[in-house]
Amino acid sequence: MSWETSIKGFKSYLQIERSLSDNSVQAYLRDVKKFANYAIPLDISELKVTRENISNFLSEINKESISARSQARIISGIKAFYKYLIIEDYLKVNPTELIESPRIGLKLPDTLSLIEIDNLIAAVDLSNKQGERNRAIIETLYSCGLRVSELTSLQLSNIHFKEGYLRVIGKGDKERLAPIGGRAIKYLTIYINEVRNHQSIKKGHEDFVFLNNRGAKLTRVMIFLIIQKLTEEIGLKKKISPHTFRHSFATHLIEGGADLRAVQEMLGHESITTTEIYTHLDKEYLRSNIIQFHPRS
Repeated sequence: MSWETSIKGFKSYLQIERSLSDNSVQAYLRDVKKFANYAIPLDISELKVTRENISNFLSEINKESISARSQARIISGIKAFYKYLIIEDYLKVNPTELIESPRIGLKLPDTLSLIEIDNLIAAVDLSNKQGERNRAIIETLYSCGLRVSELTSLQLSNIHFKEGYLRVIGKGDKERLAPIGGRAIKYLTIYINEVRNHQSIKKGHEDFVFLNNRGAKLTRVMIFLIIQKLTEEIGLKKKISPHTFRHSFATHLIEGGADLRAVQEMLGHESITTTEIYTHLDKEYLRSNIIQFHPRS
C-alpha cells in the first residue's frame, strides 16, 4: 500500500459506492492530498498515521490562517478517507475517531427579496437576442430552486409543462421532480419557441434547454456572468450568485408557511438538517422585523 494507491481506491469508493458528484470527489481528494503532502516528507505511511500526526497537521494548517470552515472541510475529508480504509479492512483502528472539527457557527445564506428578484428580471434587455433566454434563466432558477449545475444540465425532454414539473438530475445523479410555476412556464415557452427553435444547435447539445450563441450548452461561468451584469444594472449592493436564487426560493417558501419536508423534497436535500437552516433564516427575518418595527425595540 502507498498513499497514491490508497487515494486512488478512495476515489473509486467515492464515485461508485457513495455516488458523489465530480466536484465533491475532487474536493475530498484535494483535502486528503493536502494531508498526504504533509505526511510523506515525514515518512509517515497512510496506515501508520496516529491521532497525534493528524493533530500536528491541523496545528500546521492553523498557522496558515485557514478559516475554521475550511479546516472543518479538510477534517471531514480526512475522516472520510480513514473510514474508507476501515471499511476495506486495511485498518482496525481509526486515527481520526477523537479528532474534533472547529466550531464554525451557523452561516445564514444571503437572500433576495421578491422586489429585488423582480427588478433583476425587469433589467433584462429583451431587445438583445439573448434577452428572452436570460429572463427564462433567472425565473427558472428562482421558481424551481435549482442548483446552477441542474440549470445548465436541464433538458427539453425533462420539462413537463402540462403536468407542471421538471425532472431534475441533482447531486450524485439523484433524480427529483421540481414543480414549475406559471411565470417560469411562460418565459421558458417564449424562449424555446421564439429563440431556441431558430438557432443552429451543436451536435450532441440538441436536448439542452439553455444554449449559447454557438448553439452549445451554457456553462456555469456564463450563468454567473449573466447574474453579475444584471446586479450591476440595478445597482444591487448584495454579493449574489446563482445559488442565491435557490436560497431565496427556500426562504420565501418557509416564510409563507410551507412544510419543511416539502421544501426538503423540492430542494433535493438528502438530510432535513440541511433544509433546517432556512427555519433559522426565517427566525432571523422575524427578529429583524421586530427590532425595526416594535415600539419597545
